[in-house]
Amino acid sequence: MELALSTGDPEELLSYVQFGGEGMGLYFLDVDLKHPRLDGLDLAQKIREYDPRGFIVFITTHAELSYLTFTYKVEAMDYIIKDDFDKVRNRIFDCMKSVEERVGRERKEVGKFFTMKTDEKVIHELYDDILFLSTLKTKARRIILHAQDRQIEFYGTIKGLADSLDERFYKTHRAYIVNTDKIESVNYVGGVITMVNQEECLLSSRESKKFRAFIQKRREDMD
Repeated sequence: MELALSTGDPEELLSYVQFGGEGMGLYFLDVDLKHPRLDGLDLAQKIREYDPRGFIVFITTHAELSYLTFTYKVEAMDYIIKDDFDKVRNRIFDCMKSVEERVGRERKEVGKFFTMKTDEKVIHELYDDILFLSTLKTKARRIILHAQDRQIEFYGTIKGLADSLDERFYKTHRAYIVNTDKIESVNYVGGVITMVNQEECLLSSRESKKFRAFIQKRREDMD
């Protein structure tokens, strides 16, 4: 673990998180930043937008504000009160050790995750949680990732994503990539794929025959 940035300017930190960070960072913040527009809790919320799997630790003299970490839903890893130097130092080291262990475990399982860094955010999703990806009709070059319990919008193309996903995913149409493990049924005549959450994806006539063969082979390989 190495120090990436030390600053008293929250906007500089946000710029780094958005454009220079690699995701899953460890952020030590004060609640009172003495900034005209952002306090530590506001900053934590914005960090969550760009690094949803990052680790946030507050170090502050304001013990009375600890409950606000729940109100702001920032999922703070720790809330350290600056009352004793040795205790603060030990808590910081404990946080660093815990993060190193957790990140290390995730890196060992990197093949199970779809990870993509865009200008807006770092996306880090379990492949098994992804149902399908589709284009956004109202905006050019925008993708919607449909997960089990949420949708994530980001900049990209279906063509560009097709080769970055693992073997369970198939581009069924110029506007869709589906997780073939999450299919409920396929209407080959109508060109419609129904996913396990009952959402429907398109299957082009050009891909229909190849897709049927792909599904058959995948079932045989899994048996």
